Amino acid sequence: MLNDPRNITLSLLFGLLIVISIVEMYISYMHDRKLYAKRDTLTNVYLMGLAFLINISTKTATFFLLNYCYQFRLFEIKNIFVYWIVLVLAQDLLYWVLHTSGHYIRFFWAMHVTHHSSALFNLTTGFRSTVFEPLYRVFFYLPLAFMGFSAIDILFAYLVTQLYGNAVHTQAVGKLHPILEYFLVTPSHHRVHHASNIRYLDKNMGMVLIIWDRMFGTFQEELPEDKVVYGLTHQPEDTGPVNIVFHEFKAMTADVKHAPGFKNKLRYMFYPPGWSHDGSTQVAKVMQQELKEAEEREKLIKA
Repeated sequence: MLNDPRNITLSLLFGLLIVISIVEMYISYMHDRKLYAKRDTLTNVYLMGLAFLINISTKTATFFLLNYCYQFRLFEIKNIFVYWIVLVLAQDLLYWVLHTSGHYIRFFWAMHVTHHSSALFNLTTGFRSTVFEPLYRVFFYLPLAFMGFSAIDILFAYLVTQLYGNAVHTQAVGKLHPILEYFLVTPSHHRVHHASNIRYLDKNMGMVLIIWDRMFGTFQEELPEDKVVYGLTHQPEDTGPVNIVFHEFKAMTADVKHAPGFKNKLRYMFYPPGWSHDGSTQVAKVMQQELKEAEEREKLIKA
């Protein structure tokens, strides 16, 4: 319903995000910061539109599945304040699992890669959606229904936290107070997440809270000596409307086709991006270990 407080809240937050995006765009233009490019911004809008259409087409099924599982809830939280605190915390943790899967399992990375395919970083990059995520995202959030959270509340919590996640896609904000930097995902943390620098690959997966990354070993601070370079380690040459969505699927399919043996074919689909049966390409963790060892050798030489 239009008068539902949830709809009003989401509309206000989305409207605010649009306004500050326009302001950032204007400031970038006035000060010649080159944070925006027309083609890149149009691609962001295009990908958001595709994701929106898939979201709309799967909305009923998503709600039905969450609502069905809610019937088998294991417990209920009666206190409204505790209810929402636990829901947001649990939802944010499950988002970390969803997001991490998108980086460490190549099949999911083939869908998530669109969000990282821009060599620019601005508020509209947050709208550069993982187009097919609505098709599988609900399965990561099913535990919330079993925990006693209603479908409408799960969806509302996701959308609110998603808007926060969009808002940290900016270079206009430096590092915040250390306390905020320790607990929250900040623009500095998310700049690291969108970097193609070896040190920064597959880091800072959180949506609202960075504590999950600190707990599970995927946290990386933004360092002044390692300036962020945005985009992918290998940018697609063809950024047309079809290839920008399917280019990693094409690459994965080619690897699977030429892989020796059935097990290697599966590995190309479900091992991390960069894995290869012959070692011709490497996963991020291996490259980061090599970088660490090279830096340690350099320190010993200088000492």
